[in-house]
Amino acid sequence: MDVLIQAIGFAGVFFFIISYQIKSNKMLFLMQLLGTAMFCCQFFLLGAYSGAVNLIGIIVRNALLMKYREWKWVRYKRTEIIFLAIFTAAFLWTWQGPISLLPFAAVVATTIAYWTDNAQKIRLGNLVCGSPCWLAYDAIIGSWGGVLNEAITLGSILVSIWRYGWKSMGDSNSGF
Repeated sequence: MDVLIQAIGFAGVFFFIISYQIKSNKMLFLMQLLGTAMFCCQFFLLGAYSGAVNLIGIIVRNALLMKYREWKWVRYKRTEIIFLAIFTAAFLWTWQGPISLLPFAAVVATTIAYWTDNAQKIRLGNLVCGSPCWLAYDAIIGSWGGVLNEAITLGSILVSIWRYGWKSMGDSNSGF
């Protein structure tokens, strides 16, 4: 069973490998949604409920962010605040000790970054907080695919910055 649980995580790695190599934020969110679904299943099977419940919220958040340009209400600040409140409730509901702070910090930082509609800020939020927090969480709970995923994600973010240029990611055409 442990091999199957780890395999689910490694399947999720595939989607995250390619997510940061796509300039479109919309496709970035789709690839991350698929990878997140795989890790959500793995975390439940590992008993890592703080991470798993936050990943459910991330799936919904990223699905909505894929419609950022089409659905005006998604862009509203109050929509972002609702997600932050949901993540706070999930944090309190699934408290498993200080380890629960890691996925909570990751989802708060990335939610704030994602609502900027700015590829530069999205990558920065993941580079300095999101991925490092998930990396530590994955190592603690024993998600080896998750550890690999976050290490690759950090490298992939750096490659995308090099590939597209840091300044070009901040322009108005870099968003969804």
